[in-house]
Amino acid sequence: MTHPLYVAFIWHQHQPLYKSQSGGYRLPWVRLHGTKDYLDLMLILEQFPKLHQTVNLVPSLIMQIEDYVAGTAFDPYLTLALSDVETLTPEQKHFIVEHFFDGNHHTLIDPHPRYAELFEQRHEKGWDWCIDNWDHQAFSDLLAWHNLSWIDPVFWDDPEIAEWLKRDRHFTLSDRQRIYSKQKEIMARIIPQHRQMQDAGQIEVTTTPYTHPILPLLADTDAGQVAVPHMVLPEQRFQWAEDIPRHLARAKQMYRDRFGRDPRGLWPSEQSVSPAILPDVAAHGFDWLVSDEAVLGWTLRHFFHRDPHGTVEAPEVLYRPYRLETPQGDLAILFRDHRLSDLIGFTYSAMPTEEAAADLIGQLEAIALQLQKHQTEGGTSLEQPWLVTIALDGENCWEFYPKDGKPFLENLYSQLSHHDGIRLVTVSEYLEQFPPTVTLPADKLHSGSWVDGSFTTWIGDPAKNRAWDLLTHARQTLAKHPEVTEANNPEAWEALYAAEGSDWFWWFGEGHSSNQDAMFDQLFREHLSTLYAALNEPIPMEIRQAVEDHTPQGDRLPETFIHPHIDGRPDEQDWDKAGRIEVGGARGTMHRSGPVPRLWYGVDHRNFYLRVDFASGVRPGIDLPPELHLLWFYPNRTMYNSPVPLANLPEDAPLTYHFHHHLGMNLVTGDRWLQEATEYSHWHACSTRAQIALDTCLEVAVPWSDLHEVEPDWQLELLIVLADAGHYKGFLPENKLIPVVMP
Repeated sequence: MTHPLYVAFIWHQHQPLYKSQSGGYRLPWVRLHGTKDYLDLMLILEQFPKLHQTVNLVPSLIMQIEDYVAGTAFDPYLTLALSDVETLTPEQKHFIVEHFFDGNHHTLIDPHPRYAELFEQRHEKGWDWCIDNWDHQAFSDLLAWHNLSWIDPVFWDDPEIAEWLKRDRHFTLSDRQRIYSKQKEIMARIIPQHRQMQDAGQIEVTTTPYTHPILPLLADTDAGQVAVPHMVLPEQRFQWAEDIPRHLARAKQMYRDRFGRDPRGLWPSEQSVSPAILPDVAAHGFDWLVSDEAVLGWTLRHFFHRDPHGTVEAPEVLYRPYRLETPQGDLAILFRDHRLSDLIGFTYSAMPTEEAAADLIGQLEAIALQLQKHQTEGGTSLEQPWLVTIALDGENCWEFYPKDGKPFLENLYSQLSHHDGIRLVTVSEYLEQFPPTVTLPADKLHSGSWVDGSFTTWIGDPAKNRAWDLLTHARQTLAKHPEVTEANNPEAWEALYAAEGSDWFWWFGEGHSSNQDAMFDQLFREHLSTLYAALNEPIPMEIRQAVEDHTPQGDRLPETFIHPHIDGRPDEQDWDKAGRIEVGGARGTMHRSGPVPRLWYGVDHRNFYLRVDFASGVRPGIDLPPELHLLWFYPNRTMYNSPVPLANLPEDAPLTYHFHHHLGMNLVTGDRWLQEATEYSHWHACSTRAQIALDTCLEVAVPWSDLHEVEPDWQLELLIVLADAGHYKGFLPENKLIPVVMP
């Protein structure tokens, strides 16, 4: 018997609890994503009935959607959108100018002329000019567009929405009220549409622990040291495994109430698992759960090598479900292909639609071919039912796609519907037909998450640890009140569950940042304050103080993949998740004159990106040496290396290092050249597809294919050298190399 390549898409839909102790909502993201990212994903899929998928709806998201549909949820953005612009205070105008352009401007703002016009005025003339010079109509239009632009293109054929889009401007308060009504209409369809499609068999809906906590860390924060043995843990050890069944029971009951059945699958928050959580998961009747390939790799002590095209070289290890045996029953566990999931989440949005869809199908075809090569009988078709799991965030990535990903998904689904070698399935329908045949010892399952197989995103950083200590003290205080139950004091328990959510710890400390960090800090502490108040206990002073200082810092590492437009004009959104290095010191003429105050850098699956900021008035070739050289150093790799190919080079590290790749560019003429080190410390000229753009800054995109010997997950280091006519003039950054990781 032969098989197609089975593929399980799992879309994870999640928002943290934005509801404060006062009952109001602090942030608008449930409402905005609710009109852009949940219903449309199902409506597009419904057009392709042969394709089956799995969707995970987090309970905390469902609750908030229902609040908005009921008209009981109001956030500050919505309150302003429904206000008379003639009554706006200066403070309200400042808030609007600051926050009502939140969203990717390439996809949500630029396509709409009036919205783009207002954005350009803020960008070019500044916030104060807008506050002082915009009339009432400008503010009314901005309030409308901040909500209208988030309505998914799937709904653009609605006559009322179509009229607003065509009109573009001159919006009234009545229009803004109708836009809000349209938002509620769309959100009201989300849960019924998912139930309808699940009942029809096209999708499977799964759930997550109630408020999205990291279950292994609720069981024991010492789990953080499994992947990182020397991790600095919080002062107080959090060990409240008894909260795990509470979160699972609440999630299961919410699911049953809305879908008329029990959930079969569990998306553990952040795909985080450990041996300690498995008995409770099985005891609550779940059949399967999903994690990341990194967790499987750690469990098996196996590194998933990929070929230069990204195809896994041991596919039979990754592309199958495994069985976990517990005293409460067996569980199936799947491990997602991290790279394929990231391509959809971070890379395909920057590619032409047809090229991106074709690339994903090509990736799946390459997996099938690799599996065929590993078959004992050979052959040109699959002899076993392999399963590729693609599991990712189902909401945030679409903001970066043209038309919210609709053209990409329609193109992809159309091709998959007619592909005989690939079949999309729900997880449960696959497991019913092909139960796991390989067992992983449950006690040997690695304790980790989708982020590098560790928990460092949520614990180990000083700020994250402080938050855990605050949570531990609050949990201990609740434990001192055995008379307090969920029945007689639900407010206390709901506050605890909210504070146990993973999202607060995600934003604390290093690793992730947004312009709402202070608000996430406040919400976390408000949930703790509510717990103390519900117990009639004094609120500790520590909870009245921010967990961390939210003043913008200097140097930072990249937070995620970036996809900047290479045009030489710095775009704050393109680079806001990039790594940043503040250039300082007094080493060399370049540093004394200070023409380069800052460097930005980042990657995606296609390119390495670099941005060099210039001080005001700096002219390359006059105030700055005309040549810029990028030199790539590969630590702990055996390969040919050559010295920096410049004259007058000081005998100081890192200029004395030998490098393997060299990209030179002339900032005056625009010329560029690529060299690769060969034997005898020579350099060999190569072709390059690097993009270079110089206007108010320098932006560079270097394709990974230029650095063709680099393999996935390699650690690279970059040196930037300034020169004039081949003679050394200075280097950046001072006293360090730029760290880069090949995806």
